[in-house]
Amino acid sequence: MEIQNSDTSRFLSTGVPGLDTILGGGLTSDRLFLIEGEPGTGKTTLALQFLYEGVRRGESVIYITLAETRVELKAVAQSHGWSMDGIHVEDIIPNENILHPDHQFTIFHPSEIEMGMTTQRILDTIEKYKPTRVVLDSLSELQLLAESPLRYRRQVLALKQYLSGKGCTTLFLDDRTALSGDLQVRSVAHGVITLELINQDYGSERRRVRIVKYRGIAFRGGSHDYKIVTGGLVVFPRLIAAHTRVHTERKQLSSGIAQLDALTGGGLDEGTSTLLSGPPGTGKSSLCAQYVYAATQRGQKAAMFLFEEAANNLLLRSTGLGIDLQGAIDNGLLMIKQIDPAEMAPGEFMQAVTDAEAGGARVIVIDSLNGYLKAMPDERFLATHMHELLTYLGQRGVVTILVGVQPGVIGGSMSTTVDASYIADSVIMLRYFEARGKVRQAISVFKKRVGLHERTIRLFSMSAKGIQVGQVLTNFHGILTGVPTFDDSQCHVLFDDENG
Repeated sequence: MEIQNSDTSRFLSTGVPGLDTILGGGLTSDRLFLIEGEPGTGKTTLALQFLYEGVRRGESVIYITLAETRVELKAVAQSHGWSMDGIHVEDIIPNENILHPDHQFTIFHPSEIEMGMTTQRILDTIEKYKPTRVVLDSLSELQLLAESPLRYRRQVLALKQYLSGKGCTTLFLDDRTALSGDLQVRSVAHGVITLELINQDYGSERRRVRIVKYRGIAFRGGSHDYKIVTGGLVVFPRLIAAHTRVHTERKQLSSGIAQLDALTGGGLDEGTSTLLSGPPGTGKSSLCAQYVYAATQRGQKAAMFLFEEAANNLLLRSTGLGIDLQGAIDNGLLMIKQIDPAEMAPGEFMQAVTDAEAGGARVIVIDSLNGYLKAMPDERFLATHMHELLTYLGQRGVVTILVGVQPGVIGGSMSTTVDASYIADSVIMLRYFEARGKVRQAISVFKKRVGLHERTIRLFSMSAKGIQVGQVLTNFHGILTGVPTFDDSQCHVLFDDENG
C-alpha cells in the first residue's frame, strides 16, 4: 500500500540522497530510530550525514560514541571531504587507566559501575548541548554492559523517553556484534532501518537498505540498492512504475529511412519499447545509432547505455556509416554512458536511466539485454527490474530501444536470453542468410503492439552510404533458416539493384 504523507513539516531530512524518498519524507522528529547492520555497511557514515544535515540547518547536534574515538570519527569524516565543525562529539569509552590494578573492581561487578557512569555521562552531555539530533554508537556496548535482557530493555526505554522529552531525534546504531542478538530495540524504536552487505562471486559487493518498520508512515518497502562513495551514502530507491503514471500524447519516431519506417508501420511509437534481435554483427547497434541520430536531428535528446561495446568504437563505426553521433554529443543532445558491469548494482542502473529521462531524453537505448543480464549474474529478478523500468519510461512517452543478441550466426533456433513478449512492445528481427555465394542480411518486424506493420522480410545492408533497407525478398523460402531456396533469376535482379 502506498499512501502520500502530506504533513512533511514533522519530518527531518536524513541528508542521504534517496533515503528520504523511501522513508516517505524523512525521519519523524522527536523519535528514536534504530540503524542496524554488520560492520562495513556504512552506519557511521549515514549517522554523520544525518548530523551534517542538522548542522546545515543550524541545529545543535551531537555524536555520542561508546566504541570509536574522536580521532577515528574525524578520519571517517575526512575520507568523505567533511570537517567535524558543528558536530559535538562525546566519546564515552574506557581509557588505558582501566588496565591499572588500582582500577580493578572487587566488591561490585564492573558492569554495574560502568553502566551507571555511562548513563550519567550521556545525560550530562544532552543537558549541556541541548541537541535536536543525537547519534548513539553503538548499542552493542550498552547491551554488553547491561548483561541481562531485562536490564538492557529497561535502559533503552528510559533513554528513549528521556531523549524524546528533550526534543531529540535520535539514531541508535547497532552493529550486531553483541553476545546475543535479539529484537529488544526493534520493538522499542519508532523506526528500524537495516543496512545489508552482500558479497558477489565476481566484482564489488552489493549494499542494500530496507525499512523494516516505521510507525504510522507509508514508506517504500522492499530492498533498495545503495553505494558508499566519497561524500557519503547514495540510495537508489526501488522503481515502482505504478506510482508515476503520466498520460501523454503519443507520436511516431521516424528512423530517417523511408523503407524502414514503412516496415514498422510509420516508425516507432512514443511510449513503447522495441527489441532489436539478431545474431552478432547483423547491425543492431548501428540501427540503434540511426534512430538516435534521427531524433537528435529533430532536436530531441537521447541517451545510450552500453554494456558491451566501448563508446569510442560505437562513435567510429557510426561515423563510417555517415551517422554523426559526435556532433549530437557536442550539441548536448546525446549522452553515451559506458556501464562498468562489475561495479554497478541494478538499482544504480535504474537511477541512471530515470535521470536521463528526467534530463529530457526522448529516446533511450540499452545495448544490450544480454550484457545487462550477464553483468549481474548473482542478481535475481533482473527481467522484472527491466520490465518495471520499461513500463516507467513508456508512461512518460519515451521510445526505448533494446538490443538482444541471439546465439549463432546462420541457421539454428531464434532463441533469446529473455522473454521478448514480456520485455518489449515491438520486436525487429535482423537475420543472416546465404545467397549467391555471399552472406546477406534481412530485416523484418515480428511484433508490434501499437498499430499495424508490414509482415514482409526485406533486404538489409550497411555501407559508407549508410543503412539501407531494400526490396521485399519475394520468391524466397526459408530466409529465417539462413539457407533459403529461391528463384535464381529474381535473385539476380534483386541483388544487382541492391549492389549486393
